[in-house]
Amino acid sequence: MSKPLTETDLAQVAAHGLSENDIAQQIENFKKGFAKTRIDKAATVENGGIIKLDDSDVSAYEKAYRKLTTGKKLLKFVPASGAATRMFNDLYAFSSTYFGVAHNFEAEFPQVKLFLENIRSFAFFNDLNECMLKAGLDLNDYMSRGDYTAIINFLLKEQYLGYGQLPKALIKFHKYGNIQRTSFEEHIVEGAQYAQSSDGKVRLHFTISPEHRQLFRKKLNEVKKYYESAFNTEIEIKFSEQKHYTDRIIVDEYNEPVRDDDGKLIFRPGGHGALIENLNECHADVIFIKNIDNVAPDWMKHTTIIYKKVLAGMLLTLQKKIFDYLDLLDGKISAEQITECKKFVEENLHASLPDELDSMTSSSKKKVLRNVLDRPIRVCGMVKNQGEPGGGPFYTIDTHGIRSLQIVEPGQVNRKEPEQDEIFKTGTHFNPVDIVCSARDRKGRYYDLRKYVDHSTGFISKKNKGSSVVKTQELPGLWNGSMAYWNTVFVEVPLATFNPVKTVNDLLRKEHQS
Repeated sequence: MSKPLTETDLAQVAAHGLSENDIAQQIENFKKGFAKTRIDKAATVENGGIIKLDDSDVSAYEKAYRKLTTGKKLLKFVPASGAATRMFNDLYAFSSTYFGVAHNFEAEFPQVKLFLENIRSFAFFNDLNECMLKAGLDLNDYMSRGDYTAIINFLLKEQYLGYGQLPKALIKFHKYGNIQRTSFEEHIVEGAQYAQSSDGKVRLHFTISPEHRQLFRKKLNEVKKYYESAFNTEIEIKFSEQKHYTDRIIVDEYNEPVRDDDGKLIFRPGGHGALIENLNECHADVIFIKNIDNVAPDWMKHTTIIYKKVLAGMLLTLQKKIFDYLDLLDGKISAEQITECKKFVEENLHASLPDELDSMTSSSKKKVLRNVLDRPIRVCGMVKNQGEPGGGPFYTIDTHGIRSLQIVEPGQVNRKEPEQDEIFKTGTHFNPVDIVCSARDRKGRYYDLRKYVDHSTGFISKKNKGSSVVKTQELPGLWNGSMAYWNTVFVEVPLATFNPVKTVNDLLRKEHQS
């Protein structure tokens, strides 16, 4: 930074819970960039990086789930701060450019055509129709006249149905006769069937944007008693927002802070990696993590519910073995038991151990093994790659030469390097954000998850702002760098467990229709 921060700047920085040193580090990150992740090979079923379960395994881990969750507190954690705006990108583009003349509608706007042809199939159709009727307008009449822009404006604009301003969580996804459910509600229904704790409560935690808190509260008040009655349980839902101290400044192409018209620094949220702070405050024995838009209607939920239990059963089985080894390492342990522990670490956790381990003293061996085992654990479901954009499971090598299993996003890899690009292309599976984890140690204490983040990772992107270029920075991704030093296991799960809704027309897929 060539210009020092002013007293006003420092006051603004302090209001975000940040210091001058924090801003200096952010500027340094902008200058140097973040190092690319070095991938060694794709994690696959064939090389053992991904576990493939047979029917007997599924049955055994389901039983383990029922047995080992006794007395445990379960929680479902759902990142839900995203606005629905991107769901409707095609509709926004259409409404701003289409005026009914000099346009080949079918050729220029195929996604809008698909949307309009199937408009009655959407769970929100009745709401849209009623919204227009209240304004004295007939949707069918507008459809027959080809006045499509008006229909889309009624759907998206804030003064009407306002879907363009809602969080994705509160968009109606599915319909059941005369009842429609938002994705928020579908997560409640799902959680009630696999995340019920021993005390009978179903606990869910949604991370939200501050401007949406009132809307979430309103929806929760509308539906809570209904779902508690339907599942004969008590539902406890909490909301949290990204911490202000995870915010990042915006800089120009010369790495100088960008300011608004009043001369104030401009901050933006640090991305979903900031949610490690929220997760760190969620105290439970088992935490299920799943994206807000990955839900299915009831007829499709069975497989998801089974595999959530299976992943939790695997997690708790693995955790029990780890705790047993840690107990051994704290006492007298034979050379044979150390060898057995080493084999477990290498074969089950795929963690690197020093080449010189065998020549170390017994106390040094115990220290190394204890350091590897005494960490948060996550079991991650992976689906076969169907061409979805996003990250996947890989073996990576860090700057210290340590190899580990990681979820890697395309942007983390230097795709311009032919060898790295070829390795990335060999990936067979995709990360659907289907994670079950535990952040408690064997004595019941909660790990400080911030200690297991790889701060050398992150994302910098450039955007045009008028005639200028501005740069933004994101923290290490929640399931990428923010969980880099967790013990990790990858498991193949059925494609039926992955039903994302990225665009509004995804709701027309058979998986989302009644």
